[in-house]
Parts: sequence; C-alpha cells; structure tokens
Amino acid sequence: MPRLTRAFPLLAASASALVLSACATVGPTFKAPDAPQGAAATGFAMAGDPAAPGVKLSPEARTAGPWWQAFGSPELDAAIRQALADSPSIAEARAALEKAQYQARAVRGAQLAQVDANAAAERERINLAAFGFSGFPGQPAISSPTINLYQVGGSVSYDLDLFGGRKRATEQANAKALTVARQADAAYLTLSGNVAMQAMKIASLRAQIAESQAIVADDRRVIEIVQKAEAAGGEAHTALSGGVAQLAEDEALLPPLQRDLAIARHQMALLVGKSPSEWTAPDFDLKTLKTPAEIPVSLPSQMVRNRPDILAAEADLHAATAAIGVAVAAQYPDIRLSAVLTQEAIKPVDIFNADSAAWTVLGGMTAPVFHGGTLKANRAAAEADARLSLARYEQTVLKAFVQVSDVLSDLGSDQQSISSLELVNRAAEAGAEDSQNALRLGGGPMVDVVQAQRTLSRARRALVEAQGRRMSDLVALYAATASDWRTATAAAPAAKSR
Repeated sequence: MPRLTRAFPLLAASASALVLSACATVGPTFKAPDAPQGAAATGFAMAGDPAAPGVKLSPEARTAGPWWQAFGSPELDAAIRQALADSPSIAEARAALEKAQYQARAVRGAQLAQVDANAAAERERINLAAFGFSGFPGQPAISSPTINLYQVGGSVSYDLDLFGGRKRATEQANAKALTVARQADAAYLTLSGNVAMQAMKIASLRAQIAESQAIVADDRRVIEIVQKAEAAGGEAHTALSGGVAQLAEDEALLPPLQRDLAIARHQMALLVGKSPSEWTAPDFDLKTLKTPAEIPVSLPSQMVRNRPDILAAEADLHAATAAIGVAVAAQYPDIRLSAVLTQEAIKPVDIFNADSAAWTVLGGMTAPVFHGGTLKANRAAAEADARLSLARYEQTVLKAFVQVSDVLSDLGSDQQSISSLELVNRAAEAGAEDSQNALRLGGGPMVDVVQAQRTLSRARRALVEAQGRRMSDLVALYAATASDWRTATAAAPAAKSR
C-alpha cells in the first residue's frame, strides 16, 4: 500500500504535465453576422401600406411583463400560464434543451485529461513447454503450473489538441445547445401566441353567436309586426313569407358558428395540455378584452437580436462555422500523451509491494498522409454548410420582417374596416327602425322591412368579425415582434447574455 500511495502522485504529476494549452486553433472564428440591409430601416411598412394605429416603434421595446397581460384578461393570463406549465410541447422543448446541454458537456469533457482505474483477477495455466522447459532425461517431467494473477492500477491520457480541433468541437456543441435553447424560447412564444389566438377566436365566435341570436330575435319581432298587420288587413300573406324566410336564413347561421366555437374551445384545451373532458376553456368576451392603446415594437435592427427563430439561426451558423475548424484540424498532426501504473502480483497480499509495480509513460503522434481526399472533402463540405447556414439566417430575418409588415398592414386595414362598418351599422340600424315604423303605421311595405333587416344583419356580423380579426392581429403582432413572456427584470440577464 505505501508503494501505491507513492505511485499515484506520479500519475497526478503526469496528468498535470500533460494538460498543456493548444498551440493554435485553426478555422474561422465566429462573428455574429451583420444584420441584412433591411435591418437598417426605421420601420417595417412598405410605401403605401395602411398605418397601424397605436404602434410605437422604438430602439428597444419591451413590455413591463408578459405581453398578453396588455389585453387585461385574468382568464387569458391563467390559461397561458397553465399552458406554459403543462403543455407537452413545452415539456418536449425542455427535454430537447436538456439533452443538447448534456451532449455539449460530454464533448467539453473530452478536452480534459482522461483518467481511468482498472482492476482484474485471473487464473492462468502457464505452458512451460512453450518456453523450452520439458524436463531432463532420467528426471521427472516438469508440469506446467496454474496460478492466480491480480492486477490494480490506473491510467491517464491527454490529447494535446495542437490545432484546436477539440476546442472547435466543444464550440460547435455549445452553439448547437444554444440553437436548441433559442428553439425552446420560440416554443414558449409560439405556444403563448397560439393560446391567445384561440382566446380571441373564442371571443369573436361568441360575439358572432350573440349577434346572430339578437338578429333572430329581431326577425321574430318583424314577423309579429307582419302578423298583426295581416290580421288587421293591412298586409298580404306573402309579406309574412318574406319575414319567415329571413328568419330561417339567419337561424341557419348559428350551427356553423357553434361548431366552430366548440372546435376552438377543444383546441385551447389541447394547447393547455388537457383533454376537453378534464378542462373547460373560459368564456372569453370580446367586450371585456382590452385593446392596447399603445403597442411597443422594436425597430428592425433590434428585432434581429430579440426573435428566437433569428437567434436560433444565428446559433446554427455559429455551430457550422466551428465545424470548419474541426475539419481543418483533422488535416494536421495530433499528439496524445498517456501514463499507466499497474500493480500486479500472484498473491493478493503482495499486490502493493514495491516489486509488484510497473509503469509506462508514452507520447504518440499521428499525422494524416493519405486519406483519398476525404479530409479535404470534409473541410469543403463544412465550408459549404456554413454558407448554407448563413443563407438560412438571412432568409429567416427577411421572413421575420415580412411577417411583421403583414401584421402591421392587417392592423391598419382592420381599423379602416371597423371605422367603416361602425358607420354602416348606424345607418343600417336607422334604416331598419324607419322601415319598421313605416310598416307599423301603414306607410311602408313589408319588403322594405325585410331588406332593411337583412342589411342590418350583415352589418352587425361584419362588424363583430372585424373586431375579432383586429384582436387576433394584435396577438399576431406581439408574437411576430418577439414580445417577451417574462418580467422585464427576469428577461434583462437573458438579453445581456446574448
């Protein structure tokens, strides 16, 4: 045991001597790409696009808390938080991130000295005849002995990584883990946006159903007016047919809306991570949902540093750049050092004696000479993959700009549509009231009442649909501009780490 105690410092000293820094790190050093030309713009809109009301462009726009709280709905806040906690898609993103982080840690560990312990016990018959011991004439034959052999020891090995191939591999693995982390961020943002979108759809459908039910009630009142007029001899029976037809037409609109509402509620349960039988979606009300008076939106130059999909594409480019260094390092020589200590004895009690020790210190070099062009081809492929990743990054940025431009344009059109439909509704309500009064007083035909009621019905449904569409487009704007779901204080360190 004293001998082994003295021997292990030898291994430790060997390990310390072997842990040398690399002489060079080959391959390109990654630098975050310059933002595409469009990122220098002061806005997203194309010339001629309608202006989106309430949108405030700023160099660094961040909401004071989770972006969906801007709609002032406790039910929406609770639903999104439950989805972020229970959704299988988030669990999948977390597991993928954990896997990537452990894989990066495994690659990083290969840079360090590798220390192993070993022990063995074996029973062996030694063939003395193989060594020329066969006995002498007239003497008894020599029999081959059977022995037990015991071994215990350890080894240390270290790759000097002269040209930084392992460092580049670690850099590549870390970049891949960062890619997955950004994809997890995108999963959070996408999920919160989808839950909010379903909430707006539910609110819009409930409002459309309420309006359709009110319209049906108005149709019934018109029929009552016609029936009274017919009983008094002021209207022909054909006038009643027109009113009944209008009632049937409006009632036929209800089942499709109710079907769409059921589907939207079921989809929200799926997003929350529950089955429809165990979770019921809140009854979101379009009238109680708050329309944000002002929406902070980052400028293009800042958005490329905020959107998770853009950051994921940047991290993927980083990984591809590091892969070039791995391929280049494979074309250069490599030196590996190792040290081995073994204590070996026939009897266990003798295993730690000084005479039972054996050790080896080894330095070996390998250098590629001929690989049939494989190493050059691998390097060229890595360089092509980096160009591919750069093109994907630029395409991701451009798609993000177009997405924001589309949503801003939609919001501008939504406002114009709502303003026009509000005027149409006021005019239709006045027209319907005038025609009904005229019919009641005997100064107007039933056909005018039916036509005015049909115009009012269409105007009401169109206005509610436009209001719901605007709320959905507001959600889309928050998601497209990568509004954060965390508090400002919690998000600040993440922003700095980027």
